[in-house]
Amino acid sequence: MNARLAIPLALVAAALLLFVPGLGAVHLFDWDEINFAEISREMLLLDDYSRVHVDFRPFWEKPPLFFWMQVAAMEVFGVDEFAARLPNALCGVVTLLVLFRIGRRLHGTVFGGLWALAYLGSVLPHLYFRSGIIDPWFNLFIFLGIDQFIQGAWARRDRTGMAGLKHPVAHLTLAGAFLGLAMLTKGQVAFMLFAATAGIYWLLQRFRMFVSVSQVALLLLVMVAVTGAWFGYETWKNGPWFVTEFVRYQYRLFSTPDAGHAGFPGYHFVVLLVGCFPLSLFAIAEMARRKGERTFHEADYRRWMLILFWVVLILFTIVKSKIVHYSSMCYFPMSYLAALYLHRLWQGEAKAGLALRIGLGVIGGLFVLITVALPIAGMDIDSIRPLFTQDPFAMANLDADVTWTGWEMLAGIWLAGILAFSLWWLAGRDVRWGILTLFSGTALFVTLTLMFFINKIEGYSQRAAIEFFEERQGETCYVLTKNYRSYAHLFYTRKPPVTDRRAWDEEWLFHGDIDRPVYLVCKVTAVEETRAIGTFREIGARNGFHFFKREVP
Repeated sequence: MNARLAIPLALVAAALLLFVPGLGAVHLFDWDEINFAEISREMLLLDDYSRVHVDFRPFWEKPPLFFWMQVAAMEVFGVDEFAARLPNALCGVVTLLVLFRIGRRLHGTVFGGLWALAYLGSVLPHLYFRSGIIDPWFNLFIFLGIDQFIQGAWARRDRTGMAGLKHPVAHLTLAGAFLGLAMLTKGQVAFMLFAATAGIYWLLQRFRMFVSVSQVALLLLVMVAVTGAWFGYETWKNGPWFVTEFVRYQYRLFSTPDAGHAGFPGYHFVVLLVGCFPLSLFAIAEMARRKGERTFHEADYRRWMLILFWVVLILFTIVKSKIVHYSSMCYFPMSYLAALYLHRLWQGEAKAGLALRIGLGVIGGLFVLITVALPIAGMDIDSIRPLFTQDPFAMANLDADVTWTGWEMLAGIWLAGILAFSLWWLAGRDVRWGILTLFSGTALFVTLTLMFFINKIEGYSQRAAIEFFEERQGETCYVLTKNYRSYAHLFYTRKPPVTDRRAWDEEWLFHGDIDRPVYLVCKVTAVEETRAIGTFREIGARNGFHFFKREVP
């Protein structure tokens, strides 16, 4: 079969096999996964698809595009974990095809295949396609917008020698449309990243215009038209309050740390280095390379990707809130840079040096160590309790009824074997087999790790509370949490639409003349404060969570 057809078919098959099975096998995780699924559930219940709600009150932190995707999945498969995560699994399929197609256009079929394989076979890029968070689609739309903008600039110059370029107007129109979709997915940070990247490129060009003012105006016009499909409609229908609060929230996100999400300055450097194993090591090797590119478009695209990478990394290093997926836009430029180096290895134009192989061994060995040590610790849980003496909640989590068999170590053993063979081949025996083994093996390692570990991690961290909430489904009652932020009580109790505004009044729920029972869930760290309320009776405790009930007077 022709490689131009065989590789895309193989990528689709691999993506569906690796991303879709088991999507609904474990509860959604607080906060983001449950938050977004709850928004989509409430869209369905309220039959209101133009405004975002949480707890049936306007929620201005996110625009609606991703939730529309989740709603579509929930209409087909029902309101559950599978439907909440399915949009990102499909995004994984689309992303791999996009990378292959762009890579093939830039450097040929082999390069496109290596780029997609590097993305598929690296830990966090792979993992996010099995999640229910917004970022995979958000990042894809931004990357497509930037890619089309680059093509528009090339088409205007008409000196790259590339086939397949359209009229600049077509590329700039598509760039504006993709950036507009990105803003409808997560907000104006999409335009901020694009504008900063394009602005720095313009600076490095010594302010020479690489697109015309009219073409930039076209891009902005299309972007505004796409975003206006929702932002404009929302303002026209309900006034400017919602959009104003959304903009204020975006500013707050950049200027103050979100609760529980502060971090050290080098946080995202570590996340990308370790989380994007193994492609991060090849990207670093490419960044350190000094030899010039062969063609204009290779040099220019590489420059764009380097700028994009540093813009995202520096911006989110400055941002006060430190959350793993904030720097996930770096995955696209990093994977491109990694693919450049992999392609040179594949062609025999470079060698996997000792430093690269040591880096692969050290970081890969860290994953091996963790995935082998965790089952050992799980089978002798008392041996690790002294590590958590300063954290009463974590200490209580260890009481969870989680069974470890030792088979979980197979994930780490698998990766150890993959590292041994791939490093042996990369040392010069057969570099191509080394590349294929490393990335395909790591992709399977992520799947094995999820299969063996994710259910157990959820068992320790939140399952006691989730199961308590699920038991309240169908019961006429109020359920809320005390002193910890959660959306689980909304989604997993299947809370019905609020018809009595007193349901949001904590004072009434705690001390007023309630019309139905009130359940209150807190962590062990807030149990004395909750008892001091005086109107609740403690009805149980499990794995760090305490459960209280207030009866109707």
